[in-house]
Amino acid sequence: MFEVRPLKFLRNLGRSREIATVLLNHGFNDVVERLHLWRYLQWWRRLRRRQPEPRLTRPQRIRLALEELGPTFVKFGQVMSTRPDLVPPDVIRELSQLQERVPPFSSQEALKLIEEELGAPPEKLFAEFDPQPLAAGSLGQVHRARHFDGTPLAVKIRRPSVVRDIERDLSLLFELAPLVERHIPESEIFDPVGLVNQLARSIRREVNFTREGRTMDEFRRLFRNDATLVIPRVYWDLSTEAIVTQEFIEGLKVGDREALVESGYSPQELAANGARIFMRMAFELGLFHGDPHPGNLRVLPGGVLGLLDYGLVGRLEEDKREQLIDLFLAIVRGDVRLAVEQVLLIGKPFRPVDRPLLQSDIRDFVETYYGLSLDRVDMGRLLSDFVGILSQHGIRYPADLMLLIRCIITLEGVGRSLDSNFNLAEHLAPLVEQLVRERYNPKRLAQRVTNEVRSLAEVLHGLPVDIGRTLHKLSTDDLRFQLEHRGLDHLITELDRSSNRVIIGLVLSSLIVASALIVRTAQINAWWFAVPTFVLSSLLGIWLIYGIFRSGRL
Repeated sequence: MFEVRPLKFLRNLGRSREIATVLLNHGFNDVVERLHLWRYLQWWRRLRRRQPEPRLTRPQRIRLALEELGPTFVKFGQVMSTRPDLVPPDVIRELSQLQERVPPFSSQEALKLIEEELGAPPEKLFAEFDPQPLAAGSLGQVHRARHFDGTPLAVKIRRPSVVRDIERDLSLLFELAPLVERHIPESEIFDPVGLVNQLARSIRREVNFTREGRTMDEFRRLFRNDATLVIPRVYWDLSTEAIVTQEFIEGLKVGDREALVESGYSPQELAANGARIFMRMAFELGLFHGDPHPGNLRVLPGGVLGLLDYGLVGRLEEDKREQLIDLFLAIVRGDVRLAVEQVLLIGKPFRPVDRPLLQSDIRDFVETYYGLSLDRVDMGRLLSDFVGILSQHGIRYPADLMLLIRCIITLEGVGRSLDSNFNLAEHLAPLVEQLVRERYNPKRLAQRVTNEVRSLAEVLHGLPVDIGRTLHKLSTDDLRFQLEHRGLDHLITELDRSSNRVIIGLVLSSLIVASALIVRTAQINAWWFAVPTFVLSSLLGIWLIYGIFRSGRL
């Protein structure tokens, strides 16, 4: 059943009903039934729910339901769209079209928030401030402004109630995810709990504008010597957790190819420069922009790229980057055994892996690309085929790695919109070769050996203590083993419900029989007690029978 914490559930009762209603309106009756959400709908809503458009596919209805449920669920859909290892391709395609249908909040609220957060009205903080928003999203909106030194600014203001609304929806999603896993076993492949945890991490980072500002500062530091990339400067004296003031980047949009050509820019050079920058982010620095779509890219004078919106970023530790490079090399060299080892090393199977079948599929995959030089590989197709193998064999990859794969596919699409002959692998190949050479650099090898020897020494140093502690527990009969029983909590709950129904049924039947006997044998002055007891007991018995019928477990 729908086990929830009482206080949390009562506080979110209205939102729970809204979620159940939206699911019904978009044709997800089976989900509502299997999660036992019917009880949280008023009876008139059950009767008056609208019927879904019959021509819509299930992925389309998923997208529409998420859009209707609001910003948190739109973000959830966007997180799902970054996990092609978990979510089917048709759903991914539909989720990529998610739109945040959120109107801007009033200028008066924006001015009030600035004064509350920064301690002064906008006219004292900025030389100019436009009260009309330039753009609006689910988490905030952007206003144009100008610094007293003449620098154009973008002031991003968080929505007044967005933190409260996000935490409310997250609390419900944290309750729903385990229920989905428990009552809809086929959802295991989607990892509902893992997706909700990923959403919580992502959206809490994104709603904290201080974190976004620090990320921008980190990118500025990493690319301080790269004249081909501009990252907005953050004005910390005009920024808080709810407001971030940054340099306004003016320039042409990357998606407007005709305007770029008319302005004298070379689309081919722009595509190559963007690929080089992103490949360096991901494979050399381990910190990359998580949403490199055309709307976040600007072209400045001299062909310099400006990169906007740092709410979503990914990180790859050095070991993951090296494992990914080893996987690329194994594929282009035709080493099936090494490719299988890398696939299982990077990923985490959520069900037993049929290793011979996996090796066969990897062999077919490798043969497609074997013999091709790395700069001739179609990266988008390679990654899409690779993700298909992961999904088929139930192998989950780290969220940041899946985000990188989506970004690479997106970036290749942007590059080909600028240059029809663009191939991202051409720009990846020299970087991979450089990283492989650095891996076998004598100084780096010596550092790695030193680190491993130090780790081994620490283990050996603590080994006698651990052995002594274990032997002491054995000698004192204090050694304990912990066993985890999975699935028994559901069985216990069902046994409790069944026993409660039996007890209630016995009590009600006793009351009905006793009150009937009193009515039959008692004096008239005792009927005031017997008749209401008989009627109430009968109604409660009917209610119990109705509940059993409704649960479908007669």
